[in-house]
Amino acid sequence: MPQHSAGILLYRRAAPGIEILLLHFGGPFWRGKDAGAWSIPKGLCEPGETPLAAARREFLEETGSSVDGEATELGDFRQSGGKIITAFAIEGDFDIAGFKSNTFSVEWPPASGRMQEFPEADRAGWFSSDEALAKVTKGQVPIVRRLLEMLGG
Repeated sequence: MPQHSAGILLYRRAAPGIEILLLHFGGPFWRGKDAGAWSIPKGLCEPGETPLAAARREFLEETGSSVDGEATELGDFRQSGGKIITAFAIEGDFDIAGFKSNTFSVEWPPASGRMQEFPEADRAGWFSSDEALAKVTKGQVPIVRRLLEMLGG
């Protein structure tokens, strides 16, 4: 059975269109990468947890802030590794000055025997729809496109 994640695509209206909140992956592998190195706040659903509850929990863990507002389900999106992401769109705002992500541990450098802690996401940013399509991971491009279709753009 494939892993199931859930996430929130937060957007806000800004002249001349919309802006989309994305997070840059943290950790040493993603350092110095930009195109294809950004994601919606998302993570694995816990047993018995609804996708929306998981998406809201992951948003809080990865940004340091809860998200309010009505969630619209954008659908399920299969990633290249087989994982399924259930994505929700919420119109709202987020002050990136308050951004604070949770952390994870990994052996770094590889085969060194030293565990180091890194933020799951190292920064957040608001992007136009064109910028978001260029920055988000390849597997999440359809999520951004679905939002744009939903908004008529």
